[in-house]
Amino acid sequence: MEAQPQDSISDDPTPRRSYWRWRKQDFFPEFSFQSLSSYKSALSATCPRLADRLLARSSDAYEIDAARRESEHPMRRCLTWWDLLWLSFGSVVGSGVFVITGQEARVGAGPAVVLSYAISGVSALLSVLCYAEFGVEIPVAGGSFSYLRVELGDFIAFIAAGNILLEAIVGAAGLGRSWSSYLASIVKNDSDYFRIRVGSFADGFNLLDPVAVAVLLVANGIAMSGTKRTSWLNLITSVVTVCVIVFIVAVGFTHSKTSNLVPFFPYGAKGVVQSAAVVYWSYTGFDMVANMAEETEKPARDIPVGLVGSMSMITVVYCLMALALTMMVKYTEIDPNAAYSVAFSQIGMKWAKYLVGICALKGMTTSLLVGSLGQARYTTQIARSHMIPPWFALVHPKTGTPINATLLVTILSAVISFFTSLDVLSSVFSFATLFIFMLVAVALLVRRYYVKDVTPESGLLKFLGFLFLIIASSVGVSALWNAGVRGWIGYAVTGVIWFIGTLGLALIPKYRVPKVWGVPLVPWLPSFSIAMNLFLIGSLGYVAFLRFIVCTMVMLLYYVFVGLHATYDVAHQHMEQAKFEGES
Repeated sequence: MEAQPQDSISDDPTPRRSYWRWRKQDFFPEFSFQSLSSYKSALSATCPRLADRLLARSSDAYEIDAARRESEHPMRRCLTWWDLLWLSFGSVVGSGVFVITGQEARVGAGPAVVLSYAISGVSALLSVLCYAEFGVEIPVAGGSFSYLRVELGDFIAFIAAGNILLEAIVGAAGLGRSWSSYLASIVKNDSDYFRIRVGSFADGFNLLDPVAVAVLLVANGIAMSGTKRTSWLNLITSVVTVCVIVFIVAVGFTHSKTSNLVPFFPYGAKGVVQSAAVVYWSYTGFDMVANMAEETEKPARDIPVGLVGSMSMITVVYCLMALALTMMVKYTEIDPNAAYSVAFSQIGMKWAKYLVGICALKGMTTSLLVGSLGQARYTTQIARSHMIPPWFALVHPKTGTPINATLLVTILSAVISFFTSLDVLSSVFSFATLFIFMLVAVALLVRRYYVKDVTPESGLLKFLGFLFLIIASSVGVSALWNAGVRGWIGYAVTGVIWFIGTLGLALIPKYRVPKVWGVPLVPWLPSFSIAMNLFLIGSLGYVAFLRFIVCTMVMLLYYVFVGLHATYDVAHQHMEQAKFEGES
């Protein structure tokens, strides 16, 4: 049965207050922050509170109903599977495919880059299946944050949410800078044409970019004005992108030469796999669309069809674009910086570079639009849990959108994009997205096999043992590959361990079945998703691990001093209310 959050919120007897309010109580209503003495008392109880919240799990009912009450007004159910399909397409198909394809075909995988896209597409599709089941079962704005909070607990959900939100904000800032660079290249053939140089500022922060800020403000302003309006705008611009892509593929195959595909594996299997880890970023963005579940009309139908349908279509599109490029131009002659534009110039269609540039601009624009929607809703659900001030959870009664959360994301990304260059921004990216995709697959297995007060202790121990084998063997394969080990023995051993772990899960009973729609072939598909995501994580290098560790440590400081005490107060307040209602 699908939840109807509008009814539950509208029945709330709490009197409505002005949306725009700025009292301390609106930001920190929890008892721990009411006075200095109460905060000192909370800090002195940090250890027992941390022990209490470390493995504390939320529930489907709380996320679907009680948490939504923090927003005071409902988000409007106005999206269908058709909207979700094109929102996902607009979010995922940005400028990346026009840049990354040429780079990886030239120096990474050669013509076999089409296989790199296929491998990454399969991995992304497995993650989409996991997101779709959760989206049907828990149709709320928080996406992966809510899924992880329900199945893996508050602490892991906070760490994952903090990192993905950081990447989303930095990614939006990077898109804003890229948009400015593309426009400047079209107008003046100088990517810094619209930027203001300040000599007294440090390198990497001395090119101020007002165009990037303007683009972010416009995109987020549209997102704040209404979800359906943003969806329609995305649909119109995405259709334009499809027309350009069809043109590129058609011209590419018309001027293709099969001889350009020889040799097909110039950099070997290692090149194909390493390129798969790189081109995977062309598939990211669908998780932002999963955050729109609360605004879908029929989640049980719309989410699986929209997400799975769009990712299947995108995988085919990417493979065709990669194949068209490598058949049109010999991989050794591909320009890694402007592959498609130069390829068209070589066949006498110099004007086509403007078409590619405009399409890339459009792709970045829709990525910004959909990203604005998804990031704000992710932030909203985090605020509903009180991990950040609940003021950011408020939904505006007229627009039905979380304006406060959108403003937070907008201001942070705009400030970063104004000062920070693309090379600095790119160094901040990490494996957080893949890490969360892996955690969602783990959470799906936990959901199927462990139900509190139902799963016997022996069943839980078996499940944890088999899950450990799956994760350990997946890490082992990734470590062997990235260490340069090419003998078959190590891979055979880790592969057998993975198989035993997955087979073991297949043989023990499940204690929960999906109510409406679920991932097929459980545990095999989620287990394979865990393996593929961990394998791709291992291909990202030590810098990504270092960034993840540093950012996580900073987030832990915030959690220990603020987030932990807020969530503890809220959780125990609800426990007292439930106890009181039970006694009455």
